[in-house]
Amino acid sequence: MANTTFTGPVRSINGFEQISKNATTGAITIISGNKMGTEAATGAGIEGTAETYITQVERFKSDTTTNVNVVKTTLMIDLTGLASSGADDIIGKAGSGVAYIGRVTTADTGVVFGVTMECFETPAGGDPDIDLYSATEATGVEDSAIGDLTETQIINSGDLAAGSRVAGGGIVADQYLYLVSGSATNANYTAGRLLITIHGFDVAS
Repeated sequence: MANTTFTGPVRSINGFEQISKNATTGAITIISGNKMGTEAATGAGIEGTAETYITQVERFKSDTTTNVNVVKTTLMIDLTGLASSGADDIIGKAGSGVAYIGRVTTADTGVVFGVTMECFETPAGGDPDIDLYSATEATGVEDSAIGDLTETQIINSGDLAAGSRVAGGGIVADQYLYLVSGSATNANYTAGRLLITIHGFDVAS
C-alpha cells in the first residue's frame, strides 16, 4: 500500500496501533499501541489495583540501512491503592494477588538497554524508597521478599520526591517487573505517581 498524506488532523477515539503482517500466514501482530502486548492483566498484576495504571509502546524508525527500530515502553502508575511493608518486600495490593507491573519481552519491548523512573507526585503513606526489580517468576506477591525470587535490581532510587529521576541498566528478556520497598514502612499509599520508561531496540521485519 502506498503512503497516505493527510492535510487535516487524524483522529481516533480509541488510539492508534502499529501492526506487522506475517508475509506467509497473513497473521497480524500489534507491535505498538495503547498497551504492552503482555501486560499486568486483571487478576495477575497491578492493573486494576493501583489508582491508575497505563502503558504505551512506541516504535521509531532510526536506521534505514540496518532496519532497526527504537522501542519506547512507558508505564504510568499512581500508587494510591497499593501498599508497602518491610524492607526489600514487594509493593502491591495488601494481602491480595501477584504484584508484577509488567513483563519485558523482545517482541514487545525490544532488547532493553536502559530504564528510567521519574516521580511526578511524592509518595505518601507507604514507603517513599521505591526500587525497580526484574525477576524470572510471575508469582511475587505484596509483603513477600523480592529475594525469594530469581531477581535483579534495575533501579535503586532512594527516597523519591516530585522531580526525582533515576536511571538504570538493561533488563533480560522474559523478566517480570516489580516495585520493591527500600525501607520498612507497613502502610497503604495515599499518593505517588511514577513514570517508568523502558528503552530498547529491535530489528524491524
